Amino acid sequence: MLSDIEISRAATLQPIQAIADKAGIPADAVEPYGRFKAKLTREHLPVPRDLGKLILVTAISPTPAGEGKSTTSVGLADALNRIGKKTMLALREPSLGPCFGTKGGATGGGYAQVVPMEDINLHFTGDFHAITSAHNLLAAMIDNHIHWGNALDIDVRRIGWRRVLDMNDRALRDIAQSLGGTANGFPRESGFDITVASEVMAILCLADDLEDLESRLGRIVVAYTRDKKPITAKDLKADGAMAVLLAEAIKPNLVQTLEGNPALVHGGPFANIAHGSNSVIATRTALGLADYVVTEAGFGADLGAEKFFDIKCRQADLKPSAAVIVATVRALKMNGGVAKADLGIEDVAAVTRGGVNLARHIENVRQFGVPAVIAINRFPTDTGAELTEVIAIAKAHGCEAVVCTHHANGGAGAEGLAKVVAELADTPSQFAPLYDDDLPLFDKINTVATRIYRAESATAEPSVLAQLEGWEDAGYGHLPVCMAKTQYSFSTDPAALGAPTGHSVPVREVRLAAGAGFVVAICGEIMTMPGLPRVPAAEEIRIGASGKIEGLF
Repeated sequence: MLSDIEISRAATLQPIQAIADKAGIPADAVEPYGRFKAKLTREHLPVPRDLGKLILVTAISPTPAGEGKSTTSVGLADALNRIGKKTMLALREPSLGPCFGTKGGATGGGYAQVVPMEDINLHFTGDFHAITSAHNLLAAMIDNHIHWGNALDIDVRRIGWRRVLDMNDRALRDIAQSLGGTANGFPRESGFDITVASEVMAILCLADDLEDLESRLGRIVVAYTRDKKPITAKDLKADGAMAVLLAEAIKPNLVQTLEGNPALVHGGPFANIAHGSNSVIATRTALGLADYVVTEAGFGADLGAEKFFDIKCRQADLKPSAAVIVATVRALKMNGGVAKADLGIEDVAAVTRGGVNLARHIENVRQFGVPAVIAINRFPTDTGAELTEVIAIAKAHGCEAVVCTHHANGGAGAEGLAKVVAELADTPSQFAPLYDDDLPLFDKINTVATRIYRAESATAEPSVLAQLEGWEDAGYGHLPVCMAKTQYSFSTDPAALGAPTGHSVPVREVRLAAGAGFVVAICGEIMTMPGLPRVPAAEEIRIGASGKIEGLF
């Protein structure tokens, strides 16, 4: 089979206005970025009479064997269109960090891709650069304010706003800044996070419009005074300039699938260190244009889906109609103890052992009152007996499972899934978030730890608990929590596969994201600035002799 980039390059793409016409988007709302991508101006979109049905694609816990959540999202959207359902896709933008690190690209795969894949995977329309610039402008204005007299009395020991870069770079996690003398400011310890972990990214993805964006930016708490009074971006008069840098980035991006169906690709917070779903603006735009909207949440359902339900849907008043849990035989065998090198060998018993992971995710999604179906993303090495076992595991937990071949066959390979999804989505769901707004912050953390991760409890040092109580006293107690932890396990130990129980979830740090509207709980050893793997994908990415990009997966 051809590589993803070869398949993408061989496709005949339609002009972006043709895709807009198909979606019912008037020409006045389309701002082309070349021939095959565009920004949309929402004020020129038609006012929707009815909103479409929102379908979330999530997955079992990720493994090196691969699950194919984005691929399934694209395949499902194409399949729904094939069976006569007017459908739009709403996905996140890929980060350069994992693109050059492990993934080598994140626009789907095989014959279920969004295109042009090189553009989307790399600089696209510049949204991430704008977010990086806005974030770092605020950092520069903090240091500049202190340098010129510090009228706000910022305590340099209590500055919480780090800089960001859209790259995996472990060397920047902890740095000493402002060295070289008084002209360069006050020396202090600081560091970098990856751009997709920035609160500015979260704000862009949760804002209702440009006015709400600027208001949220102004609420960002960047530091404290010596008497522990919070200092915000608005106090520093940075919110207006930051909004200016983001004025184009807040507009959703229109592209297409290989089968010529409309897709909005916009925003990209990580799901293990942020809330992991595309922008509210893009989702609402799609819901106003289509009868069905397929979106995804990052990593497994314990991370991406939980945050999608508890943060995004809570803030944006979205009511998902159905969920798709993507599973693969290979990933279940890894959860059952099989080494990656042996995944091609039939092992039904390993599928059974690893099935506890799938079962846990089914149970978790059900806690939100959303009906679910299992999409078995089929690999060529899967055997009939192994596939039958996955179907049986799903059935034992009250779920239908459908074998899909969208990677090899495009939308045609997911038509069976599309029929089940449409039926589920047309049945009213009983969606509700996991916890109430008025629950204390640490109780919210503990609720996620015990009900979603099946831990005995969450734990935290007295200083962390005191910080949470202080935020409650300051009026932030109503905010939801964003759990930052490893994506590979229900626990904070990435090696604990399957469905561990009886563990604890240590919360080593909490961060207030007042502008985004949530409190981040950093658990275990998770890093907000990832590192590159031993053999990064960047080693194989280059400009070939033909002048075209090579090495993107």
